[in-house]
Amino acid sequence: MVDVTTETAIRGDHRVDDGADSADSADSAGRALVEPRVERPAWTFLTNHAHVMVALSRNADLRQRDLAYAIGITPGAVQRILDDLERAGYVKREKVGRRNHYEVITSESLRHPLEEGHNIGELLDMLHD
Repeated sequence: MVDVTTETAIRGDHRVDDGADSADSADSAGRALVEPRVERPAWTFLTNHAHVMVALSRNADLRQRDLAYAIGITPGAVQRILDDLERAGYVKREKVGRRNHYEVITSESLRHPLEEGHNIGELLDMLHD
C-alpha cells in the first residue's frame, strides 16, 4: 500500500501519521486525505513523461512508487522516464539519505517543433493549482 495518497503526494501535502487509514487522516490544514479515483481515462493530453514532471514540480521528494501510483504506471516505467529526463537535462537527481530529491530544470526547452520557443517552466506554471 502506498503511504501517501495521490492527491496529497502531488500537491506536496504531508500525511498525518496517527496510525489511522488515509481515509481517516487529515493534512496540516485539516483537509481529509482520500484515496484517488481508480478509474483513469483511456488517453490524456499529456505524456507520462509530462505527468512525472508535473508531479515532481509539485513535490520534489516523491518516491518512485508514489509517482507510479499517482500517474497510473509501473515503478519500472517511472524509472525509465526518470532516466530519460535526467539524460536529457530536464531533471537532476540527488541522493538524500536513502531517498532521492529531484530538481526540475524549468529553463529547458520543450522538445517538439510545435512548442518551439517555450520551456518546461511555462508548461508547469499553467498546470499548477
